[in-house]
Amino acid sequence: MARSELRPVITLRSTAGTGFTYVTRKNRRNDPDRIALRKFDPVAGRHVEFRESR
Repeated sequence: MARSELRPVITLRSTAGTGFTYVTRKNRRNDPDRIALRKFDPVAGRHVEFRESR
């Protein structure tokens, strides 16, 4: 399957300062701005906000 510019691969970096990251894809047409999701940070041991970094 060809990679598309409409659904780029993004990195979600923890705001807790642990350096933990998630890698996912997003639809640029639905979410043109940077996204922020609350996910589990295993280094911090709790749910924190992860923000898109480029």
